[in-house]
Amino acid sequence: MSGSEGTKDDMKKTTKITEDLQKGSLRFSKFTMKIFNDPIHGHMELHPLLVKIIDTPQFQRLRHIKQLGGTYLVYPGASHNRFEHSLGVAYLAGCLVKTLRDNQPELKINKQDFLCVQIAGLCHDLGHGPFSHVFDGRVIPKAKKMKITKGLPDDIPEKWKHEQMSVQMFDDIVKSLKAENEDVLKEHGLDDKDVTFIKELIEGAKTSEWTYKGRDKDKSFLYEIVANKQNGIDVDKWDYFARDCHHLGIRNSFDHKRLLKFARVCKVNGRKHICFRDKEADNVYDMFRTRYTLHRQAYQHKIGYIIDIMLAEALVRADRDLREGKPEDMLKISEAIKTTEDYSKLTDDIFVQISSSTADNLREARDILNKIVRRKLPKFVGEARLTEKNKLKEELTETWKAAVEKYKPTDPTVSLNAEDFSLYVVDLDHGMKDKNPIEYVYFYSKRKPNEASAIKDYQLSSFLPQKFNEELVRVYYKRTDGNKEEEEKKKVEEAEKCFKDWCSSKFELH
Repeated sequence: MSGSEGTKDDMKKTTKITEDLQKGSLRFSKFTMKIFNDPIHGHMELHPLLVKIIDTPQFQRLRHIKQLGGTYLVYPGASHNRFEHSLGVAYLAGCLVKTLRDNQPELKINKQDFLCVQIAGLCHDLGHGPFSHVFDGRVIPKAKKMKITKGLPDDIPEKWKHEQMSVQMFDDIVKSLKAENEDVLKEHGLDDKDVTFIKELIEGAKTSEWTYKGRDKDKSFLYEIVANKQNGIDVDKWDYFARDCHHLGIRNSFDHKRLLKFARVCKVNGRKHICFRDKEADNVYDMFRTRYTLHRQAYQHKIGYIIDIMLAEALVRADRDLREGKPEDMLKISEAIKTTEDYSKLTDDIFVQISSSTADNLREARDILNKIVRRKLPKFVGEARLTEKNKLKEELTETWKAAVEKYKPTDPTVSLNAEDFSLYVVDLDHGMKDKNPIEYVYFYSKRKPNEASAIKDYQLSSFLPQKFNEELVRVYYKRTDGNKEEEEKKKVEEAEKCFKDWCSSKFELH
């Protein structure tokens, strides 16, 4: 093909996209769309602007970040990544916008809205670090705490979350695309206000007062599609529930396709919200229950949990910013959050990077990862559900230590030392701590499709739980290299007996 023919084809494509944007429908020409074959959603059509974003180094990086951190070391099938999840969220975001537009043309959803919501879905996880939530949930808080303890300069923002980095990485992508073609957004009908809108969608509408600049309050419902801060029902969860269950081999009782069909926008308390048909209340509850089940069986699995703790510990030990003088043979980890350039190099590949290193300063981190690989993990002793009265980890730790010191082993050859054990408190809920999430969802009826309100108790099954969160206390035995396997086995057996005695004591653990 000659250069002039190529230019003509490009002009045809641009003309076609412009024509599509001017039409009222949300349907784009097949000529412009790209199809991705996905094991969860089948054949997904994505707009060429999304494809341009996908084909950037910042987005391709997500191929190297596992969706469930170290969970794949427990569930072998759970090796899926943030890349495929992000494509799925973009696709579902488009499906939900189309459903609302087709059923309620009066909402005046246009193609710019559609593209922005899809792009937000695509880019919402750009800011995830190594092993996903291990990084922002464990590594960064621990690094911040260590900096304060050691008296090192603390430049880590308070409550740093991956969404903040997602916004920065998205800015980086926009800049790189504009460097190649200044009019790349304009050609698809978008402007700077739309870029602001996309960034607001990624972070979600957190306040009740309307302070957002991307769209007027009249389109507030669009802010509930990707990151719903109102009740947690969003396409991000719809995708990862289906995708994670598929790869974990856990049954998913929640039907997002059906719920999508019954989504409708209604005005409640002066703001437009995405609401659902009243008969779908049980399906909505299944969604929240699925979240609890996934956390109980997979995300907070007793072995996966301790592996994530070890991964975090290895990354902290390898972090040069936590050492005086920042040794050159260590890695940029916590300080990488300062720039997108450094952060974009931070992926799960850091596991191999540390494991294959010969640097003396990385020996501790290397040893931890070696223990994970060789399955030399702390031994699980026991787990118990906490009652309302006993929630302070410090108090539990002290009473556990006292129980160990007081305990008289049935085997005289075994002695227990409180320092050989670690205690953790695990939170499990339905998405809103101790609150019933259903109370924050609005439902409409067949006869009054434009009026919605919270569901009444008598409309829900009496089998629903009265309590929506719980805390578990877990105890692990720290393995030591000096102990023989038989000796270790005896210690764990005695520790299990001690744990049962502790549970039946005044703490009334169950």
